Amino acid sequence: MAELKKISTEKAPAAIGPYSQAIICGDTVFTSGQIGIDPACGEITGKDVREQTEQVMQNLCAVLAAAGTSMENVVKTTCFLADIADFAAFNEVYGKYLTEKPARSCVAAKALPKCALVEVEVIAKIG
Repeated sequence: MAELKKISTEKAPAAIGPYSQAIICGDTVFTSGQIGIDPACGEITGKDVREQTEQVMQNLCAVLAAAGTSMENVVKTTCFLADIADFAAFNEVYGKYLTEKPARSCVAAKALPKCALVEVEVIAKIG
């Protein structure tokens, strides 16, 4: 079995529960879901889905960088929206960061932590 390595960076919000920001297994990194928390203040800063998605993507970039990879190596995303009506606005920001168009699931969730409007997790190759 491959060794598991926990990833943690101060450039993304600390985990708000019993989990890691990400785990590396072999040459793959699995991130935990990120919501629009600004790591500098520990609070959700965006007022709408575009602003929150921007922060989510910045958080994911920081976690991936700490794992030795980047958005260009993302192979799968799972996205959760508090309101599916925000789908188009979410895609506008998401598409700026994930230009390689990885596989994706995107669903509406009844509620997200801290009343967030969006949460995204990714799986990426390292290297």
